[in-house]
Order: sequence, then C-alpha cells, then structure tokens
Amino acid sequence: IKLEMPTINLDGEVTVLATVPEVIEALESCAMTWQKLISTALEEQLKKVPQGNGPLAEVDLWRERNNTLSALTEQTKLPDVQKVLEILQEAESEHIGDLQIVLSDLRKCHMEALDNVKFLSTLERHLKNLTYGTGFNVVLDTIPSLMNALRMVWIISRHYNKDERMVPLMERIAWEISARVYKVVDLHTLFKEHRAGAKKKIAEAKSTLEQWKKCYFAVRAEIEASGREQHWEFDRKRLFEKTDYMTSVCQDLYDILQVIIEEFYNIFGPELKTVTGDPKRIDDLLRAVKGLTSPVEELTFDPFSIKSAHDWKLIMEEFKEEVSVENVKQIFVQNLKDPPLYKNHPPVAGAIYWSRALFYRIKHTIIRFQEVEELLASERGKEVKQIYLQVAKRMKEYEDQKYNQWRDGTEQTLPLLLKNTLLTSSVTEEPVTTKKGVRFIVNFSPMLHEIIVETKYMEQLGFPVPEIARYVALQEDKYLRYTNGLKNMLDRYHRLMGTLNEAETKLLDDHIQELWRVFKSGHRRLNWNSLGIGDFIVRCTQAIRKFESLVHQIHNNSEDISNKLLFIESTNLFKFPLSKNGDELPKAKEFFEYLKCERAKDVAHMVRKYTAISQLLIKVEGRVANTNSGKSPKLTSYYAYWENRIYQVLTQLIVKNLQAFNAAILANVPLFQTEAILSVPEIILQPNASEIDKMTVQCIRDCVEVTKHFVRWMHGTCIECPPQHIREDEVITFSFYSDVSQNPLIIEQAILITQNVHKLLASLSKYLNQWKRYHLLWKLDKGIVMERLAAEKPACITFDEELQFYMKVAQEVTQQPLIKDEQFIRLQLAPLAYTVQENARGWMISLGKLLNESAREELFSLQEEIQVGVFSSCC
Repeated sequence: IKLEMPTINLDGEVTVLATVPEVIEALESCAMTWQKLISTALEEQLKKVPQGNGPLAEVDLWRERNNTLSALTEQTKLPDVQKVLEILQEAESEHIGDLQIVLSDLRKCHMEALDNVKFLSTLERHLKNLTYGTGFNVVLDTIPSLMNALRMVWIISRHYNKDERMVPLMERIAWEISARVYKVVDLHTLFKEHRAGAKKKIAEAKSTLEQWKKCYFAVRAEIEASGREQHWEFDRKRLFEKTDYMTSVCQDLYDILQVIIEEFYNIFGPELKTVTGDPKRIDDLLRAVKGLTSPVEELTFDPFSIKSAHDWKLIMEEFKEEVSVENVKQIFVQNLKDPPLYKNHPPVAGAIYWSRALFYRIKHTIIRFQEVEELLASERGKEVKQIYLQVAKRMKEYEDQKYNQWRDGTEQTLPLLLKNTLLTSSVTEEPVTTKKGVRFIVNFSPMLHEIIVETKYMEQLGFPVPEIARYVALQEDKYLRYTNGLKNMLDRYHRLMGTLNEAETKLLDDHIQELWRVFKSGHRRLNWNSLGIGDFIVRCTQAIRKFESLVHQIHNNSEDISNKLLFIESTNLFKFPLSKNGDELPKAKEFFEYLKCERAKDVAHMVRKYTAISQLLIKVEGRVANTNSGKSPKLTSYYAYWENRIYQVLTQLIVKNLQAFNAAILANVPLFQTEAILSVPEIILQPNASEIDKMTVQCIRDCVEVTKHFVRWMHGTCIECPPQHIREDEVITFSFYSDVSQNPLIIEQAILITQNVHKLLASLSKYLNQWKRYHLLWKLDKGIVMERLAAEKPACITFDEELQFYMKVAQEVTQQPLIKDEQFIRLQLAPLAYTVQENARGWMISLGKLLNESAREELFSLQEEIQVGVFSSCC
C-alpha cells in the first residue's frame, strides 16, 4: 500500500501556502484519498483471522499485520506528508480532523501489532517444537517451558494480559497438542503394530495431554502464590474439554492393549499349550482375542471427537462385556485342573464354588449387557451372548462331573475310613533302641475330615449327599471332641516320654509296657464306629496320670542325686592359706600341710554326699520295684548309669582341680615362701628344690587319691563293696581311684604341673647364681690367707685397700632386693644377705687383728730402739 504524494509545488513557508486556495484544495483532495486508503487497510487487517487452528497461525497473523502497518506508518512520517498535514492544520481545513483520527488509529494498531509480535516471538521456538517436534518426548519437554513463557507474556505484555487475548492463544495450543495426538494415534493401524510399542505410544499420548493441564494448574498456583500478578481465571472448558476427553479415550485404548497383552497373550502362550496339551484350542482362543479389537479398528466415526462420545462409550461397553466373558472363559480354562479355592473350602465343593462364582460374574455382565438394547442387537452382542451360553454350559458340565466323582468316591471310601483303628504308631528312631522311638498317632484320616466338610458345603450348594456322609457330618462335633481328647492325651504322653533319658526309659520299662497295654485296645480293636471311645480316652488319661506321678518322683530323686554330684564336682581340693601378716606367707611345708588338712575336711563332706546317693536310689527302687534292697535286678542298668555318672564327676573333679592348681602355679601370685641360705660351699633353697618338688608331687598324688575314698558298688547294686582280704595282712578296697588315676587328661595335667614346678625351681636356682660372685668370702681359709699376708708384712695402705673392699661388699649386699617373687613362690633372700655380710665382717675383723698385731710389733720395736738410744747417750 502506497500513499500518493500531491503534484502541487509545496516549496515555501507553511503560513504562506495555507493562504493559497488552490494549494488547500489540492491538499484536501489528497488528504481524503489518504484517509480512505488507510481506513480501508485498517479494516482489512482487523477483519483478517489466523489461517489455521494452531498457535503459529496467530503468530503469522500478527507478523503480517505488523509488516503492513509498519509500511503505512513509515510513509506517514515522510517530510512531504508531514508538511501537507501542517499546511492543512494551519489553514484549519475541515478534513484534517478526520485524517488525524485515522492516523491515530493507525498508530494504535501498529503499536499493538509491534508489541504482540515482540512477545509472541518469545513463544515461537516453543510453539514450533509443539507443532513440528519429532516425538512426544519433545512435546512433553516443551509444555512446561511454554507455560512459563506464557506467564511472562501475561505479566509484561500490554495486550496479552487480558482473557480475550490469552484464552484464544491457549485454546490454539490445546488444539495443537490434540492434533499431535490425533496424527500419531491411528486406530486403523494401532492394533496391527507391535503390542509393546503401541502400548508405549498410547501411554506417551495420554501423558502429553495430561501434561498440558498439569502444567497450566502448576503455573496458575505459582501466580496465585506470588500475590502480585493478575490471576488466571480462564474458561477451562475451552482449554481442557477436548484434551480431557482425548485423555479418557487414550486411557480406554491403553486398557484394551493392557487386557490383550497382559491378560490374554501372556497367558495363552507356549507354556499353556504345553500344560493343557491342546494347542489347537489355545490357537482358537487367541483368534477370539484378536477379534476383540475388530470393532475398534473398523470405526466409522472419529473416536477423539466429543460429538462421537456416545458412540465411543457404546463401543467400550461392548468391548468390556466381551472381554469380561472372554476373561472368565480363559480363567475357567486355565484353572480347570487346579482351581483357586477360598480359605477353608474343601477341594471339590471349593472347585464348584469357584465355577459358580465365575458363572455369576459373567451372568451379571450379560444382564447389564441386555439393559442396553443397542449392544444386544449388534452382531458382536449376539456373539458375546453365544460365548456366554457356551461357557455356562461347560461350567454346568464341570459342576456335575465334580459332584458325581465325589459322591461315588465318598460312598466307597467312607465306610473303610470309619473302620480305621483309633491309634496307629510310627518309629522315629532307626534303629529303635528304646521305647522312646515309638510314637502313637491319632488315626483320624484327613480324608474323613475332608468328607465331612465337603458334605456340609455340598448341601449348601444344593446337591443331594449320601446318607452315610450326612450321618458322619452330623457327628462332626463328637469326632472333633474325640480327636482332640486323643491328641491331648498322646501329646501329654509324648511330652512325658521326652523327659526321660535312656537309663530312665529302661528303668520304667515295665510301667511303660503296662501303659501300652491300656493303649492296645485303641491300637487294635476300637474304630471310629465304636461306642467306647470316650471311656477309652478316660482310661488312657488315668494311666498316663499315674505314670506321670511316678516319673516326677524319679526326677525329684534324680535332681537330688545330681545336686550332690554337683557339690562333689565343684569342690575345691586346693584351698590356699591366707597370708599371716601382710607380706608374710606360709613356708613351703606349712603351705602343703594346710592344703592336706583342708582337703581332708572337704573329702569327708564329699564322702557323706556320695554315701547318701545309695539311699536315694533305694527310694527309687521302692517306687519302681516295691523293694528296698539296693540290688533289684530291675534297676541294674539304672545303678550302672549313676555309677558311670559318678565316675565322670570324679574325673571332672580331679581334672578341674589340677588345672586350677597349674594355673595358680603359673600366675604371678606367691602362695608360700622359701629361703635362700648359704650351705658352704653352695647357695641353696631351704627347703631345697628337691624337697619342694617332692612336696608338689605328693600334693598332686593326694589330690588324685581323693577318689580312693569313693568306694565302688557291687555289681548290679548300689551297695558299697566291702574290703577284700587277699592275705591276712593285706586288705583291698575297690574304689574309683584305679580308673580315675589312669585317665589320660589327669596324667597329662600331673606331668604338666611337675614340669612347670621344675622350670620354676631351675629359674630360682639360676637367679641365686648371681650371689656366687661373693664366693671368695667363704671359699678361702681366713687363717692361711692371714698368715701369708702377715709374712709379707704389707704396708698400711694394703690393709686399707682390703678393708675398703670388704666394707664395700657388706654395703652392696644391703642394697640387693631381699624378696624375689616368681610365679607361686616367694624367695626370701634376707638370710643369705645376712650370711654374706657376716662373712665380709669376719674378714674385716681378721684384717683388723692382723693390722693390730703388726702395728704392736712395730711399736714395741720402736720403743726398744728409743730405749737403746737413750741408754747410749747416758753412758
């Protein structure tokens, strides 16, 4: 569009030209032409609508309007046009007002178009992704960004901040999203595609439609939360009605694919063909499944159009009813041989219940199906009805077959089950060494219980049941009472037998046999038709109670015996004396004498405990054999059991005590003291190492010989064996000593203690060797040494050196430690140190005497010389 310029010459001043009539007339004509041209252009632009339903069409519209109005606006800014307007203004022309109004409209429209193009350009990239993106993933990623960009336009734009502009734009965006889904989801080919791929496609299409609404409400909530921006209160029907409807259709399509993939194709696969052994039937079912989607593939209307919502609903109803029938059919076929049962339902009646539940399920579906005449009248509707009738007929045949098999089997089996004895037995140990290996079981067959339950459910289902089955079912409470009574009785018996060890089982053999004789009638004669079952349970319970009382008495005596043996086993045979005055410990002989005395006291107490065991066993004999001889043949093995226990306890007693004594030897806690003394020419212990070693060995021997006080019983009795006179002067007492003393563990411990004491004594001897450096003090003969020294007539300084040496030795000894603790022995060195000091002092005294004698001789000699000199001078 081009504005034509006036042909008249406009050179000169505006005020001058405004007074020239010819000029004004020509310019008014030109102004009228411009007004008409601009008005027409504006009308045409305002009448134009976007060429398409998508949002890019709106962008293109504003871009085109902006280009057209920009060209006109630029022309109105030309110098000639401006001068024409000035001249007409100056001349106060009547046409200038209309032209100014048109020019003002042009500026407003141009500014609006320019502003809209600027803001819509910020959306253009997102809109192109929405329109031309390669897949739903691009669209899904674009929608959140696009919605945020729309929010910015809503906040900043001067024109798209109103509902009348923003709603149509959003409506176009919704249309574009719907169009993308419509293009991709083609129902004519959807079900011919790879099933997993088709399912993924529908899921993505549905997510895209939902994303549009989800992002809108998310941004709307952000706007409301900000509190500064104008809220989005748009017409939701315009924005979401179509996308919501398409979402529901996509969900329907997804459900169809889900049913076909998950519930049919995955079930009617190779595995089911192998299990059923009827691949042809499975192939027929698969063809029927494929036929389910035919109505959807052959639609004559657009399923995504809201106008077709009613038709689509009918199609989905028809599909769901057909799927329901097919689903029930395939569940029935698949689980025919092993139907799922309700809790507590028996196998046969439970299978019939399951079959009827499936039947009622499809029956309910068909009744609903019949309420919609359009569905029933269609070809597919008639096919569904026919399938229903076939399935129902097969279910009825299934029920009848199950019932007939159960009835015939019950009439044959039930009389035999009722003839079963009340009890049966089983062996739990191989080989059976005691009666503990035999367990009694209530012989009430699970099949009998099952028949009772089946009978009750069969009557509930309306089937006639055999008379014998009805009679047994009516007696259910009685049978339950009997089985519970028998089970409780046997549980009590088995718990009681479980408390017996092998020795006690042998001891009570006669009583167990007596108890079994009571059980015998339930094991051999009584059956579930018998009338005396209740009396049998009472007799058995009384017999078990009597046996239980006897067992408790025996266990009480066993506990008393075990406590006495525990006392014996835990006795300390090495009770060490306490130190007398702080650091002062007993001497070796005192220590071992103390151990011997204390041990003797404890042994006397232990023997009293041991002697009492025989009396306790005689009490058991009285309970079991009704005798009190202590030598009942019925208790022979029981006596032997306790004698063996006593041997084990005595062995443990000695082993534990020897181990404790060995630990005390190795511990760095002194228990007794010994002295180191000088026995010229050697430094020795007092008592010496050999004596300490002998005392230790004797202590070990005394410990083991404790078992001599425990006299063995005579064979087959609990009576102590009397002393045996071999010769007139030799008496032998049979005790546990001969066996216990040969035990390898005891021998090993005894040897170990002896070795440890040897090592300790050797260590102490080695320690004493350091005192041998003073051996010259007692090794040399002082008389001979003094005579030689006197003969040499040493100077005084020699005497001084010798005296200093012995004085140093005496002082050095006092600085040595006088106590040496090593393991369980304390070595007292004071006597040795005193002896060494005394020897050093002896040498000092001898040297003093020699020095004194030497000095006296010299003094006398000097005195004589002085006297001789004085006498000579006088003469």
